Formats: sequence, structure tokens, C-alpha cells
Amino acid sequence: MDIAAKLKRGISRQFSMGSLRKSGKFSFTRQASLDPTRNTFRFSFGRQSSLDPNRRSPSVEELTVPDNLDSTMQLLFMACRGDVKGVEDLLNEGIDVNSIDLDGRTALHIAACEGHAEVVKLLLSRKANIDARDRWGSTAAADAKFYGNVEVYNILKARGAKVPKITKTPMAVSNPREVPEYELNPFELRIRKGDVVSKGTYQVAKWNGTKVAVKILDKDSYSDPESINAFKHELTLLEKVRHPNVVQFVGAVTQNIPMMIVSEYHPKGDLGSYIQKKGRLSPSKALKFALDISRGMNYLHECKTGPIIHCDLKPKCQKYFAG
Repeated sequence: MDIAAKLKRGISRQFSMGSLRKSGKFSFTRQASLDPTRNTFRFSFGRQSSLDPNRRSPSVEELTVPDNLDSTMQLLFMACRGDVKGVEDLLNEGIDVNSIDLDGRTALHIAACEGHAEVVKLLLSRKANIDARDRWGSTAAADAKFYGNVEVYNILKARGAKVPKITKTPMAVSNPREVPEYELNPFELRIRKGDVVSKGTYQVAKWNGTKVAVKILDKDSYSDPESINAFKHELTLLEKVRHPNVVQFVGAVTQNIPMMIVSEYHPKGDLGSYIQKKGRLSPSKALKFALDISRGMNYLHECKTGPIIHCDLKPKCQKYFAG
């Protein structure tokens, strides 16, 4: 057996980020429930998040545990059903109480959403992380409070859980299904306040381990309709632009304050700063930069859904062409 075959046989990706077992050697196995090579039965875990009060799965009496679930998914399934004995058995088998699924949900989040107080007490006794955040950035306590599960909320609050304060933004939506596809979880952004890309405008951040440039809307802009409209217009344009010579739009934060636009980051900064630092460009490099900028502008001018005109083209605006 060659090396590649051995590696393929010995290692497969662990999707759930949950319970890795240690038995002399580390072994990583693919979640059966997420293995595309198998016919898997898909289902939903009750209430999906604190932003969606309407979406419900079938009643717990109708749910049965599919045979092909891995340990993490079994734990979340049992928590959704309120099966205290089932949850306890899985934890006794060594399943990590803080195992998460691909949406970032833990058994505690599921139990809090469904109002299963006894399951919540059990999970907390096994050191469940009450500050773990789901994909919407809400804590288990926030989920419990949102769904009116007072007993669960009080249990979590007594254990030190804090409900994050949410301030409505000018772009906040009332229906979770109206949340834009580009919406990012602000808790996934790690902003380094001292690391500025462009003074007063962009800052460097890390998003899921990748460096990005973040444009943060100024505090005074939230009460200014013109600034908000300009922000919305910029998002509308960036959302449909895809070209190698135009800065890549990553996403935005519009449902939480501060509102932000997140885009591709290049460490060499804008063209103006690059020229100031490097001095006079060689003819070949100047030609290369000019062609790159021209290709980007030509793409914008020929956008099929409607031409986009920059109106303020200058070296300082070419923030990433020097990268």
C-alpha cells in the first residue's frame, strides 16, 4: 500500500469539531451523518436559533434517532427530545459536552431553545459552556429568554450566563428570513484596533483565521439617512462585483452595531502609499499597475446588470492593486 493510500485510509476529516477520542494514538473519523458517500437522513433540531421563532421541526414524539448519526449529532438529537437518560448515557460514554455541529450549536443551545430544564441542569453539571455562541451570536440564555423558557433562563442566569445586548440598526429586519445572505456573525471577527489599513476608514481583522479589511460605519452615521443610504448602496454594488482586479467583497454586518463591510485584505496597502514608500516606479511595473486598474475599471463599466462608475479614481482609492 502506497503512502497516499495509507493516509487516505488512516485519516478522514472530522466535521463536527466534537469528541475526538484518545486511545494511544489519535484517530480522526468522518461524521457518518455528514458523509456524502452515504445516503443520510436529514432532519432539523427544533428551534434553529433565537432569531427564528416560527421554524419548528415535527413534534418530539414523531422523531426517531437515525441509525447513521455520529456521537455529536446523537447528543444534540437527545437534547432536542429532552431525553435526560439518553444525554447522560452519551456523556458517560465520553462524548464531549461542548461538541458542536456545523452551525455552531451545542446540546445546551438546543435544550435551552426547547425548554428542557432537566437536560440543561445535566449539561451544566458536566461543565457545558454557557458562553458558547451559535451562528447568530446568541447565548443559550438569550435563546431561552427569547422563547419564553423562564425556568431554563433563570437556571442559566444563576450560573452566570449573560444575555448579549442587541441594539437595533437602521438595517435591522423583523423576519429572520430577510437577513441578507452576506450577513456575517460579528463574533467571528477579531479586529485589531491598532492595525489600520487606511486612516479612519479600514482596519485589519481576522475572520475565521483569514485576514480581512473591515470598514466600520462611523457612530454619527446611524442617525444620518444619507450615510445609511450610501452604506446600503455600497453593499448593493459590492455584492454583485466579482473580478480579479477589483477588491473582493467578503460580507457585512448589518444586524448588529457597529455595522461593517468586510473585504479582501492585501498587506501592501493602497497604490498611493505604495508609491510614496517605494518611490518612482519602473516603466514595466507602472504599466502592470495601469493595466490591472484598467481591467478592473473596464469590468465595472461593462457590468451587465448596470455599469458602475467610480467617480473618484486616484492612487489612494486603489487600495489593493498594489498587493
